[in-house]
Amino acid sequence: MPKNVRVREVIVLREVADDLNDGKAFYDQREPGVGDYFWDSLLCDIESLVIYGGIHGRVHGLHRMLSKRFPYGIY
Repeated sequence: MPKNVRVREVIVLREVADDLNDGKAFYDQREPGVGDYFWDSLLCDIESLVIYGGIHGRVHGLHRMLSKRFPYGIY
């Protein structure tokens, strides 16, 4: 890893798993397999916060990143 890169701790609440499961079920009802794509996409977005956490604008006092592929905000 290059120097001057700050890695942040990402805290994932238990409710996140419920939200991801609900989203997966929703998208699988629309078209089978899309739920897995949703799950993988959101996990990649969340994992990117290890490096990019804290650069996003604040909403309701918290940093918020919008998912790249689905209409979800990650706080």
